[in-house]
Amino acid sequence: MIRKGERNLITDVPGLLVGNAQDLQIRTGVTVVLPEKPMAAAADIRGGAPGTRETAALDPVSLVDGIDGLFLSGGSAFGLDAGGGVQAHLKAIGRGYEIAPGLPRIPVVAGAILFDLGSGGDKDWGDEPPYRRLGKQAAEQAGLDFRLGNAGAGLGAVAGAYKGGLGSASSVLADGTTVGALAAVNAVGSPVMPGGEALWAWPFELDGEFGGRRPTGPVTASGLPDDMKGRPQPGTNTTIAVVATDADLTRVELKRLAIMAADGFARALRPVHTPFDGDLVYAVSTGRRPVEGARPLAVLELGAVAADTMARAIARGVWEADSLGPFRSFRDGR
Repeated sequence: MIRKGERNLITDVPGLLVGNAQDLQIRTGVTVVLPEKPMAAAADIRGGAPGTRETAALDPVSLVDGIDGLFLSGGSAFGLDAGGGVQAHLKAIGRGYEIAPGLPRIPVVAGAILFDLGSGGDKDWGDEPPYRRLGKQAAEQAGLDFRLGNAGAGLGAVAGAYKGGLGSASSVLADGTTVGALAAVNAVGSPVMPGGEALWAWPFELDGEFGGRRPTGPVTASGLPDDMKGRPQPGTNTTIAVVATDADLTRVELKRLAIMAADGFARALRPVHTPFDGDLVYAVSTGRRPVEGARPLAVLELGAVAADTMARAIARGVWEADSLGPFRSFRDGR
C-alpha cells in the first residue's frame, strides 16, 4: 500500500528543504529545493524550448557528483538569475564544491524557468530583474513546510484556461522509502476533464487531497480540449518539476526515475509535451536509504510511484491555486 507522507510535500523525503519567494506586484516568484548535503541529480527534458542552468553538469559523465541546490523560477530567461541568488546564500553558509584547499567553494545550483511574463503585474522592473533577489530570499526561507498554489514559481503560472500554481505531494512505500514531487504548473494543456467536474489526475488522488471531485459521466474526449490555454505561442509555457527520493540511487538510475516521473504529466494534463511547452523533470536523491535487492526492480517500483506522485503534485498545484486577475482558479470555475 502507498500512503501520503506526514506533510504530503516533497520535504517528506528526509534531507530536503523547500523555500518560496514571490513578488505580488510583478506576479512572479521562485521556489528553491535545498538538500542538507550535496545530492545526486539527473534531468529529463521533453520540452522544445527549455530554459535551464547547470543541467549539463547533471550528466553522469560529469565531474561533479552532487548539487547543492535546485530552483524553479518564473520570468522566462530572466528567471535564470535566481540561481545566482541561491548560490550566494549557499556560499555564505559555507556550502559548495571544493576545487582545492584554500580556494573558494563553488555551490553547484541547477534550475529551470517557466514563462509568466504574460501573467499581469508590473513587469517594468528597470535594469535589475528581481530573480536574483527572489532566489536568495527563497533559499534563506527554506524549511519543511511551504505554501502551494499562488506561491513561489507558481504565482504567475497558468494551466490551460485555469490559474496554475505550485503543487507538491509525497508517497511512502511499504518498506518506508519515500518519493516526493514538486511542480510549477504552467501548461498549454488542460488539467480538467471534459465537463469541468474533475481533474484528469483524479484516479491517483489520496484522501481528497485535491477536492475529491469525480467525473459525473463517461469520458468521451477526442481531439484537443476547448479549455486549453488560448492562442499558445512557442516558448511561453512549461511545467517544471522535481521528483525526489531517499533511496540511494545512482545518477544513471535517477535519469530513469526522471523519465518515468514525466509520465505523471500525461496523467494530469491533456495534451502534454507539446511544441509550445518546455517540460522538464529533475530527479534527486538524498541517499538516506540503501536499495535492497535487485536494483532494476527497485527503480521500476520507484518510477511507477514517482509518476503517480507527480500527477498528484500537478493536480494539487491547480487545486490550491487562487484566482488572480483574469485567471480563474479551477475551484472558482471558469
